[in-house]
Amino acid sequence: MKQLTALQQYAVVTASYWAFTLTDGALRMLVVFHFHQLGYSTLEIAVLFLFYEAFGIVTNLYGGWLGARFGLRLTLWAGLVLQIVALLMLVPVSDSWPRLFSLLYVMAAQAISGIAKDLNKMSAKSAIKTVVPETPGDPGEGEQLLFRWVALLTGSKNALKGVGFFLGGVLLTTLGFATAVAAMAAGLFLALLGTLVLPGEIGKMKQKPAFSTLFAKSAGINILSLARFFLFGARDVWFVVALPVFLEAALGWKFWEVGGFMGLWVIGYGIVQASAPALRRAWGSGGPPGPSAVQFWSALLSAIPGLIAVALWREVASPGVAIVVGLAAFGAVFAMNSSIHSYMVLAYTDADSVSLNVGFYYMANAGGRLLGTLLSGGVFLVGGMQACLWCSALLAGLSWLSSLELPAPAHERRVVA
Repeated sequence: MKQLTALQQYAVVTASYWAFTLTDGALRMLVVFHFHQLGYSTLEIAVLFLFYEAFGIVTNLYGGWLGARFGLRLTLWAGLVLQIVALLMLVPVSDSWPRLFSLLYVMAAQAISGIAKDLNKMSAKSAIKTVVPETPGDPGEGEQLLFRWVALLTGSKNALKGVGFFLGGVLLTTLGFATAVAAMAAGLFLALLGTLVLPGEIGKMKQKPAFSTLFAKSAGINILSLARFFLFGARDVWFVVALPVFLEAALGWKFWEVGGFMGLWVIGYGIVQASAPALRRAWGSGGPPGPSAVQFWSALLSAIPGLIAVALWREVASPGVAIVVGLAAFGAVFAMNSSIHSYMVLAYTDADSVSLNVGFYYMANAGGRLLGTLLSGGVFLVGGMQACLWCSALLAGLSWLSSLELPAPAHERRVVA
């Protein structure tokens, strides 16, 4: 079989990531709305995602090691297969099941889905570092190309996750829960077939990594991972459970309206992510981003949830307007944060050990999502949307504080030297 070019490998990996992301976004909306309909509290719904996030922490840590040892094609396949299994597990879920059994069963399915999602994401984002063409004459050009490819993959993924949110609301309304998850499993199987053309050596380290390398990280990777932990906690503390329930229960929105709005938000967020390199050039920042960019955007982000909370408290606008406008601003700034973070983790690593470092980094990402998800259900139950927003501001502020210690990436140090 003819060897795929770097661009073709990138296209195959990106396409599989897109297909997976559609099912991941749709499943999130299906689970939230289906179990809210059944009378589950926001805290109980948050618990449904407990294993989804918790197993993601372990998966990123060990998945990176597996990818380095056996290749990223294997971990990509494993992620797609496990997501199909998780979706098929949800087909027989019935309203007549005892609540405790239903809760535990869905948590188990979500655990498999969480493993699948993080295997797929780690594989796709690590693969970029290995397939970006080298530019030995101009390292800066190579870093710019890496930033553009990372931004495109991450941004397009999140835009499609937004489509998935809308798809989940529509599927629940038109097909019902069981038929919807079965249809998504069938579609993902077709995506799996498309990845069979990938070469097996993608992401393999030349020297088999020892198990101890899981924790031996550079200062840049460690600090960026801590900032990422707080960054995603700041998003999910109000976005995952509190926001859809608030829009449906407090503002009276229909399921498809909530799914459509959240979908449009994530699509817009993804467009900003994908456009981050062009936006930086338009603002006069021609080179790849560095620590100062991380610090600026995280500082700006920390102010936005607090301003939304004040707007709700002082009733300067209707709750719907305050949430919609505030969420748009939060999404744009968060997208710039996330896009720059996704580039920086690759800038801090080399192609040979990329899956180890990316896996460790996304372990912190999953930890932040876990924290945010649990807080989203618990804090909303106790203090409502305003309390969730203040928690978001606090976590974003901690992300900014963490980023103050970031060192310059190796390519910047080479330029200075």
